[in-house]
Amino acid sequence: MRIIAILTLLSLTVCGFSQTLTNKDISELQIKLKTIPNEPVGNDEVAVIETDLGNIVVELYAEKTPGHAGNFKKLVNVGYYTGTTFHRVIPGFVVQGGDLYSKDANPANDGTGGPGYDQKAELGQKHLRGCLAAARLPDQVNPEKRSSGSQFYFCLVDLPSLDEGGYTVFGKVIKGMDVVDKIAKVERDKRDRPIKNIVMNKVYMTTKTELKKIK
Repeated sequence: MRIIAILTLLSLTVCGFSQTLTNKDISELQIKLKTIPNEPVGNDEVAVIETDLGNIVVELYAEKTPGHAGNFKKLVNVGYYTGTTFHRVIPGFVVQGGDLYSKDANPANDGTGGPGYDQKAELGQKHLRGCLAAARLPDQVNPEKRSSGSQFYFCLVDLPSLDEGGYTVFGKVIKGMDVVDKIAKVERDKRDRPIKNIVMNKVYMTTKTELKKIK
């Protein structure tokens, strides 16, 4: 029932019943999301992010980073990511998204929100081009290097400095890196936010086997 309630609320922004989430909507979602456990990720499972620029297929490191992978799958399955945007684009560095606040009416707060919780760091994987990693608050306020509950980024190049800094890598792009590169080239403002929203139109879990059938 909890998952159904969350899916119903999140669907408001997807199905056209509401253009944005209100502060009350976000607060209710954050409370409910904390009660839902992570979902284990199967070896064949992948996540698909559909955008107007194309689709991105992501493999999750279920064995090496089970906490992050399971949390990502949970958020995908409740519809959390669908309708969020890529709110931070820095060519030669990263493309970042996954903030629930990008569904509200205030673009100025994009990048400051999440599901209402953070995650224990699972370090050790390299920041290579195409990797999927978790954003986090800086060391000054986050000495344990805990990850954001939902915000993630794709590396546009190898970034060993982020390995040294202690950020959790929990997956990689296996198809659609050209789409990530397209996002990196969009026009953006002084805050590195795209002028035109780059929306995750639909985010869902499937399997490599099912994707092969589509070809």
